[in-house]
Amino acid sequence: MKTTIQHNNTLLEIDLSKPIDISIPITNTDDNPIAWYIERPVIEPVKFDEWVGKVSSGMSSTNFNNILFNPHGHGTHTECLGHITRDFYSVNQALKQFFFSAELVSVSLEKRGEDLVITKEAIAKALSGKTPEAIVIRTLPNEPSKKSRKYSHTNPPYLEEAAARFIRESGIQHLLIDLPSVDKEKDEGKLLAHKAFWNVTDVNHLNKDARLNATITELIFVDDVVQDGSYVLNLQIASFENDASPSKPVLYQI
Repeated sequence: MKTTIQHNNTLLEIDLSKPIDISIPITNTDDNPIAWYIERPVIEPVKFDEWVGKVSSGMSSTNFNNILFNPHGHGTHTECLGHITRDFYSVNQALKQFFFSAELVSVSLEKRGEDLVITKEAIAKALSGKTPEAIVIRTLPNEPSKKSRKYSHTNPPYLEEAAARFIRESGIQHLLIDLPSVDKEKDEGKLLAHKAFWNVTDVNHLNKDARLNATITELIFVDDVVQDGSYVLNLQIASFENDASPSKPVLYQI
């Protein structure tokens, strides 16, 4: 179903019947990606004594599951600056609009000592002067194993501080990336890219120009068949009052 939407005084035609889902679902199997040294998610029926909340058990007329997961370590998630601040900030309060202009870029990683990084120069070249509301970064090589990778203690690639600052200074409000974090896995708590993107200089006393409504979405996956270019992004989160929420970013070709 094609529809025309008005965005920033521009009319855009998108086909709502052709969503491009770039999220990774949460499962209770070994196919689930895992980061930050935790175990896989748990999805299991509620139990009261001998009663089991599962239709196939013969005891229940409904399936009635508890779910234990961590949004940062178990799949696609969207976070606000409350992820790194002393005071509480909720992503559910930070994200109040859900459609954005977005640019999908594929970026090759560069070697820095023992690390693989995304540089400012690579981001600037990929954007080529464009200033969308959201940037979607697909790292190369783009292996399907990203959807089930176990990232703990592997020193995954990350975004250089200068690249995060460049994205912020370009006016981009929403950063989406196919890595478990924009920062180095073991960085002594510096979180340089997070701080640069959100413009946070002191996590204990938030500066007035910190970006309260900017978000970072991590652990996405963009299939190779999806071409680089301009899209409309629908960024949906679950309504958790938390620094982060599992999310479902969806692209629509313009």
